[in-house]
Amino acid sequence: MAAPSSVSIIVPAFNEAHAIAGLVTALRTASTWHEIIVVDDGSSDDTATQAAAAGATVVRHPYNKGNGAAVKTGIRTATGEYILIVDGDGQHQPDDAQRLVSRLGEYDLVIGARSTGTQATHARRFGNSALNSLASYLTDREIPDLTSGFRAARRDHLREFLHLLPNGFSTPTTTTLAFIKAGYNVAFEPVEARQRAGESKIRLARDGTKFVMIILRIVTLFSPLKVFLPVSIVPFVLGVAYAGWTIYHEMHVTNTSVLLITLAVIVFLVGLVSEQISALRFEGRQ
Repeated sequence: MAAPSSVSIIVPAFNEAHAIAGLVTALRTASTWHEIIVVDDGSSDDTATQAAAAGATVVRHPYNKGNGAAVKTGIRTATGEYILIVDGDGQHQPDDAQRLVSRLGEYDLVIGARSTGTQATHARRFGNSALNSLASYLTDREIPDLTSGFRAARRDHLREFLHLLPNGFSTPTTTTLAFIKAGYNVAFEPVEARQRAGESKIRLARDGTKFVMIILRIVTLFSPLKVFLPVSIVPFVLGVAYAGWTIYHEMHVTNTSVLLITLAVIVFLVGLVSEQISALRFEGRQ
């Protein structure tokens, strides 16, 4: 079990002046932490001033870089043995922080898994459910909440994967799959998320394409062959079946059959190479 005095709390924040002081105060009341670091990601309001007044150590970005970039800055700045990441919008309950931290030591990464009912809109629930299902398929274990930003981990293990973390909103996704892929112990702790203060920074029209890219990134980075293989089987089966039909009825093989089989082979080989590259990313880590 990790002692709170060995835990650095990182709070990435962008224009969260309405919630940040109350969050920092509640966290300080919940336990005696090693430090609370608020990373102000280029806010245009007084987020940094409010956080500092509440007792947090504030690190400022000169301009907005993204949630992931703020988390990476916090990880580089933290000096505690363990790190707890808490969103700055007030969704995560400080009382749950100790429950997550209490499981560190036995586990290398503990994720606060939100219940479905506490997640924002129907569109977000559907998107998160799709990502959870994909991640569960890729890792061969149930993942109830892939995108939760409420998580605790060993600092040294998080630093191993800094080069993989994007600057945008898919940092939780990447860290979860990276820890599982690397063979670290990962646990999901049920938590209840509150209604966020203020408006969400994610917009469906603007960020929908980004989430599609997240899915593609997950597939190609962690278990590409699990997707490329079934995709290659479809044109292969169609090509062989059509070739058999044309040979039986017309006594020759058509170009369509050859193209389908060739496509299947190419897709499979791309998946095989991607799988090898994915393995090297983790086998070659320090």
